[in-house]
Parts: sequence; structure tokens; C-alpha cells
Amino acid sequence: MLTIKEIAERANVSRTTVSRVLNNSGYVSEEAKKRVLKVIEDTGYVPSENAKSLRTKKTKVIGVILPKISTETSSRFVNGIDEVLAKEGYQILLTNTNLKPEKEIEFLRLLKSRHVDGIIQSATNINQPLVDEIFRLKIPFVMVGQCISGLSNVVFDDLQAIKDMVNLLIKKGHQHIAFIGVDEKDRAVGYLRKAGYIEAMKESNLDVEKSWIQKGIFDMKSGYDCMKMILDSSQNKPTAVVAVTDRLAIGAMQYIKEIGLSIPEDIAVAGMGASELSKVISPSLTTIDFSIEEAGREAASLLLEKINGQNNREIDRIIKYRLLERDSI
Repeated sequence: MLTIKEIAERANVSRTTVSRVLNNSGYVSEEAKKRVLKVIEDTGYVPSENAKSLRTKKTKVIGVILPKISTETSSRFVNGIDEVLAKEGYQILLTNTNLKPEKEIEFLRLLKSRHVDGIIQSATNINQPLVDEIFRLKIPFVMVGQCISGLSNVVFDDLQAIKDMVNLLIKKGHQHIAFIGVDEKDRAVGYLRKAGYIEAMKESNLDVEKSWIQKGIFDMKSGYDCMKMILDSSQNKPTAVVAVTDRLAIGAMQYIKEIGLSIPEDIAVAGMGASELSKVISPSLTTIDFSIEEAGREAASLLLEKINGQNNREIDRIIKYRLLERDSI
């Protein structure tokens, strides 16, 4: 492999000049720059990333920790991150916890050992061991979707978003509204969205039957099972149901159709997440668009500010959402 010294000799310049051309830094005359670039072009020279990272103390790699890599949400999120980072010459190293909390700490340590320049994490379960590990990293870090005091966070207004959805259903004349959620250890999707549902119902002086609240996991079968439990165990049947994800809502729709009920004539259905499937299912699903790509772009921009020393404060950025009213209500 050609060395910087050999390039300098062939171009009849100093090694410092070659280094300045390669790193696009410092003054180099146009004539000298042309000679260096011609040698590079003629020889097909590619700078060693290891050597470059030793000089700059940067690997130009960002670690991203995802809860489930196979979801549409994760894909949109990573696209937003890459849109910003690629322009600055950064690569992404993806890790997938598959919703296993113990994997989060494992991957934090792995990414630190790979000397990434920073980490973006989308977590579902915030616990003290995880928080302690993040603070031990001592490298630029941004949390997405959850909020940890003392860190920079990119978050959604989960509580207000579901309140807006419930209030829309109430405005449509619904007083018996069921809820399909997830484990409350997931503070954003599990705890805050349930709290928003209960707040909206109470603020309108509407009763909430315990059997109307069911907890599932992040898939359509779980939504199907939860809807079955709601309708089988309730003496007073709800006229509407709101689910904390589109997948849960679509599963609920499947069960409602299966037992011969109509949507929205018998039961209105609403979800959250604005998935592609929400647009094509029949009837089309009313949902919340959380601007997932924008969250990825914001997280990447915030991390770059920290890496480049432009912003050393820990701040929260709240992503705006849109309520998409469709045929399911």
C-alpha cells in the first residue's frame, strides 16, 4: 500500500502538504494540490481509516441502539439519522436489542469498545443500571423516545397526543372508550399514553371500566387478543377503542371484523404511529403521525453538535405530531 511519504516523493511536495490535501485543512498552493491529487488518482490511493482516526481522534462512526430493528418505525428512524450523518461523512453501526433490556447495557459497552464518536439510543425500558451505564460512557450521547434527567433527549409528547385522540373520539359522540396499551415499564408508550387516556376520560367526566383497559405487546396478534378480552369481559360494550400503536389497533380491527361487527358503525378504532399499513387497511386507520424521520434527524443533529463541541448543554427536543383522522372513526 502506498504511504503518505511515497505520495509526497512522487508529487515532489512535503508530507505535511499531502496530509493537508487529504484532510482538506491548512493552506496548499493550487499547483501542489493538483500534483498530489494526480498521484492519488493515478495510484488509486485510499487513506487508511485507522491512521486517519489516530490523527483526528475520530472514527467517523456513530452507534445506534434500536429496540427492534425489523419494524417500520426503526427503518424510518434510521433513515432520518443517516440523512444527517451521511452529509458529514459518518457511518452508522446498528445494534438490535430485540426488546431485551439486558442487551442495552451489553451494546453500550460494545459500542464504547469500538470507539464510536457518539451513540444514539432508542430505548423502551429505562432502569437504573442502564442510566448508570450511560453516564459512565463519557462520550456524546442522545436518548430518543424516553427522557432521562441529565442527558440530551429527543422525545414525543405521548401524553398530549393520546389525549387529543381520545378527545376527538369524545367529540364524535363516544363515551365508552376502551384502551389497549403495553407494559408501563416503557414509560413513553406504556405509562404516558395510558395516563393520557385516563386524564382525557376523567376531564370529560367519563367512566373507565377496568375491563376496558388491556395490556399487550408490540404486535397485531396481541391487539387481536386484547380486543377479544375487552369485548368478552365487558357487560357494557365500548363504542370505541384507542391503541398505543398501529399494530395493536390493526389487530383489534381484525377481531372486530371476525365477529361480524362493523368499523366504525359498531366500534370506532384509533391507533398511533402512522404506519404505512394504517393507510391501506380497510377502513383506513385514524392515527398519530409522530414524525419518526424528523426524530432521527434531530437526534443526529444534536449528537453532531456535541461531538463538534458546539453545544455542551444537555437539552430536550420535543418532536411535533399530527393527528390523521381517517375512516376508522
